[in-house]
Amino acid sequence: MRFMMTVNGGGAPADEQLYAEMGRFVEELTRAGVLLATGGLDRGTHVAASGGKLTLTDGPFTESKEVIVSFALIEVRSKEEAVELAGRFWKIVGDGEGDIRQVFGPDA
Repeated sequence: MRFMMTVNGGGAPADEQLYAEMGRFVEELTRAGVLLATGGLDRGTHVAASGGKLTLTDGPFTESKEVIVSFALIEVRSKEEAVELAGRFWKIVGDGEGDIRQVFGPDA
């Protein structure tokens, strides 16, 4: 089962200790074959489609705490395992918000 774990903006800035701890966590998950991809995201462009027309709105957006700023794509045996990994992630990062969403598709 694949899951996309996301982190919303608005948190405290990272320090060297957080980078080191997160680096060890990422390395562990990569070696185990659990972490498929990870990355940060820019503020992006919102796309709305209506009546065949696109409306584009460039960020930053009003509620920066709701904007997804990074993600991790993982492959695990169950949602419970994804939740356990998210718990380990948030123990390193501290306060914040994000989502865990199952990914469906031909390779999932």
